[in-house]
This record gives sequence, C-alpha cells and structure tokens, in this order.
Amino acid sequence: MPEFLRLGISPCPNDTYIFYALVHGRVGAEDVRFQTSLADVQELNEAALEGRFDMVKVSAAVYARLKKDYVLLRSGGALGWGCGPVLVARQDLDLADLAGAEVAVPGLMTTAARLLRLHGLHKGRLKVKRYDEIMPAVSAGEVPAGLVIHEGRFTYQRYGLKKLLDLGSWWEETTGKPLPLGCILARKELGRDMHRRLEVAIRASIDYAGHHPQEAWPYIRRLAQEMDEATILEHIDTFVTEHSYDLGAEGLLALERLAGEDQEDSGADNLRK
Repeated sequence: MPEFLRLGISPCPNDTYIFYALVHGRVGAEDVRFQTSLADVQELNEAALEGRFDMVKVSAAVYARLKKDYVLLRSGGALGWGCGPVLVARQDLDLADLAGAEVAVPGLMTTAARLLRLHGLHKGRLKVKRYDEIMPAVSAGEVPAGLVIHEGRFTYQRYGLKKLLDLGSWWEETTGKPLPLGCILARKELGRDMHRRLEVAIRASIDYAGHHPQEAWPYIRRLAQEMDEATILEHIDTFVTEHSYDLGAEGLLALERLAGEDQEDSGADNLRK
C-alpha cells in the first residue's frame, strides 16, 4: 500500500515548476503518494507551526521556529541572487520619511518582514495583507508603502509604483551571500531514509520539468492566475536556481544567517559579522 504524505506548497510558478512531476506521479519517492494543498506562504507558515503537513514550503525566516519538529531538506527551496522583496510606494520618497510610516507586508513571519526588521530603518506599524493585495493597496493610497514579493518584483511599475529599496540587494551587499527566501521542511518523525528519498524525488521532479516544459506548462499557467507568460517565465528563471536543486554549503550558511534565533532584533550590524 502506498504511503500518503501531506504536502503544502504555494501556487507560485517556482513551486509548481519544481513539484509538478512529483504531485502528478511522473516521478516518485518509491511507494509514496502526496495529498497536496496549495496556499499562500503565510498560510503555509502557520500550518507548519501547527504541524498540519508532512512536507511543506515555508518562509526561510520561520525555519528556526520549526526545527523542533521538522528537518530541512536540501532541495526544493528558493534561494538565489537578485530575487529579494522590494519596498515600493506611489511616489519617490526618502527612506527616512518611511521610518515611522505604516508598511504593508505579506505576513509577519515572512522573509520579507524579517528583512525589513533586520534592515533597521523602519520602526512603524506593519499591516499584513496577502501578497497579491499589496500593490493595489499601495496604488490606492491605503498604505504609504508595501513590500512586494514573487511576481510583484517584476510588475510593480504597472501599478504606477516606485522602488524605494531592494531588500534582496541590501542583504547581498551586507552579507555577501545569496538570499534565502523559502525552504522545504519534512517532519522529523518520517525518518532519515524518507528524508533522503524525498530529496532525491524533488531533484528528479526538477529534472522532469526541465526536460518536459510543455507538459508542465498548463499546470503552472493555470495556478499562476493573472500572470502573463513572460512574467511566469521570468519568475521561474529568477526563483528556480542551482540552490533549488541543492542548497549547498553556501545556501545553508545563508539560511542560518537569516533564520537564526538571535536575528529577530539584531539588525544589520550583526549580519555583517
């Protein structure tokens, strides 16, 4: 009898690209089958903290809080260069003017929110909104500024918004490391053998999508909602990297730097150490 594991990923193109073959049975972890749920990353963070998934994509920022129950898998995550969240506003503003302003973020446990705290300039209120509601809210004047992630990095100008700060570039310049955005965790109780099998299966799934892009495309396109084809492809090219195949030593160091328990209020000075 096959073993069913509860899998939680986002509907973003990088996740659907990476996991297409796995969730559709084109590749597998031997007798394992998956019951897949798709949700926004903030929802996935909350579900992981409640232990609702056996394997789950979470924000890199919340990793430290999940170590007790989950093991980090080396494959399937989102980590790279030039891929970080961007702080946007309707007008060109001095960053100092936003120090006490309200900023919309895609969740308090997201990597975007962690980076804003680590940057240290902003001391104002954070307004939580689903990631795809942030740009419309800023454009409508509901909030002075917002942190955009995912495809928002490529499309904020369509809303008449201006980039004030690229937090990914700030991280890279400050640490000299790639930015960890999200990672794949598996419950500890599954055991080391299953963890190894899952890593192998994820890598096989990435390979399958690379060799069968036309087969995977309808699934990716349908879940990408209103993204156009060019944006979807740019999204995949940006967020599916060699580190998605294997975090590697550099990726692991970057993740520990971002997600360490002592980083919550440490600020940029500690990141430079």
